[in-house]
Amino acid sequence: MPSETNARVLADFLDYLRIEKGLARLSIAAYSTDIGQFAGFLEKGKRVLLTARRNDVRDFLQQLFSHRVDGRSVGRKLSALRHLYRYLLLDKRIEHDPTLNIESPRQWKVLPKSLARDEIEATLAAPAALQAKSKSASPQGFAMAARDRALLELLYAGALRVSELVTAKLDDLKLESGYMLVRGKGDKERVVPLGKPAQDALSEYLATGRPELARPRARKADGGTTGGSPLLFIAGGGRKLTRQRVWQIVGAASAVSGRRASPHMLRHSCATHMVENGADLRTVQTILGHADISTTQVYTHLALDRLRSVYQKHHPRAKAR
Repeated sequence: MPSETNARVLADFLDYLRIEKGLARLSIAAYSTDIGQFAGFLEKGKRVLLTARRNDVRDFLQQLFSHRVDGRSVGRKLSALRHLYRYLLLDKRIEHDPTLNIESPRQWKVLPKSLARDEIEATLAAPAALQAKSKSASPQGFAMAARDRALLELLYAGALRVSELVTAKLDDLKLESGYMLVRGKGDKERVVPLGKPAQDALSEYLATGRPELARPRARKADGGTTGGSPLLFIAGGGRKLTRQRVWQIVGAASAVSGRRASPHMLRHSCATHMVENGADLRTVQTILGHADISTTQVYTHLALDRLRSVYQKHHPRAKAR
């Protein structure tokens, strides 16, 4: 049910379409549905049609795409909003059109889902918290907690794919220099820098967690023990860590934040947060290991939003006098 303010704005606009524009009843009904849907979206954020911002329009359209609404329908809704705000501008009920410079839906791609920064912090801290709650205080349990923390930090810091993580080797890690060699699709190698939290977590894992996990648990048929694994991340007994286990680790850790995530969401969170903080797309492309910049351009609107925000804040002619 639209708020009284939104209902009044919508009723006035529909009267304008009917009386001054002479639109057919079905056309007016379509406008009413599309604008009413946007009004409902705004009210969840305690905003109304007269105070909507450009980001509200973008978020609304992005939500439609995430719910698999087809591009033609999204385009129609954007067109309805353009007509509404043009009418409100002419009627001098608003000063700025929030639909201005919104790209055509044909140019949009659905952004991969990512975690908010507080959700990331909760996820990265989860292994220690889960271990503290566990009734088991075994050396193996503490070793797994150290591994899981290092694994999560690396997924977020370096935007690694699961396949890259489970095949990463000890020799690929260059902790003293603060980076790691990652072998991606097509066996292409890239250099991924590591921040201090990731370096600290990996150092702790290598010093205390991995040696415990590498302890042989079974003997071979000939009486020998299992050999040392060259892999960076291992399961108990030095066994290879599977992709499925990594998904379970990420899922359990992210559930602490109230939102269950996948390893790929950590990768996209890395890219999203970098672009939001001003990183250029070429740098993000290099870190993600995208062969073509067009793949990275799904994050373009984040970069444009930041560019406009900085411009509005700092350019002396950006604001109306």
